[in-house]
Amino acid sequence: METFGQLVAIVIGVIFVKNYVLARFLGLCPFIGVSKKTDAALGMGMAVTFVMTLASLVTWIIHRYLLIPDSSNLIYIIAHAFKPDVVPEDFNFVSTLRTLTFILVIAALVQFVEMVIRKVSPPLYEALGIYLPLITTNCAVMGVAILNSQKFFDAGGEGAPLAWSFIFALIQGFCAGIGFTIAMLLMSGIRERLEILPVPKAFRGVPIAFVCTGCMALAFMGFVALVKS
Repeated sequence: METFGQLVAIVIGVIFVKNYVLARFLGLCPFIGVSKKTDAALGMGMAVTFVMTLASLVTWIIHRYLLIPDSSNLIYIIAHAFKPDVVPEDFNFVSTLRTLTFILVIAALVQFVEMVIRKVSPPLYEALGIYLPLITTNCAVMGVAILNSQKFFDAGGEGAPLAWSFIFALIQGFCAGIGFTIAMLLMSGIRERLEILPVPKAFRGVPIAFVCTGCMALAFMGFVALVKS
């Protein structure tokens, strides 16, 4: 039951309390750029959710078995077979290679998503435009991968068994994408409504979008008491 409670806390926390757009303010570039139409916003949200989920899965495995200096490090195991006097601490790649490897993983996933969308839905591909390949540099995706590694490994995190640590990371990545999609859909609905309202000229376009984003962020602060920090 304690583990189930942790999963529920992660789901509610990532979607509502610590939404990557409205609480952490990550991924604002595609959030503002693609939220003009609901269809494009939904497509971008689904693409980001897919990338976040797979990125969480792949980066967790890389971080756990290639970067962390312990007896499970695959590079250490191979080196130890040839040179028994090596120690796991010689293979600490967290600080030097984590960001680079995570970026490469995310870039590969985005290329895959881009090819699929171009083949399956050309109109959606055209609607997303330059913001689709820019998922590679979307700090929300990178933020999910890095926060997963920090929460569940670097600082001891939940103190859960390894299998649950993997599940926690995967659920957090998926729910982060869901939270991103919800924020995108809410903003797209607001911006479509703003198109027919008499917005002052100085506030039209991006300025009013940021004003609405700030108001949405304030509204989402009402969920803070749902889970513990």
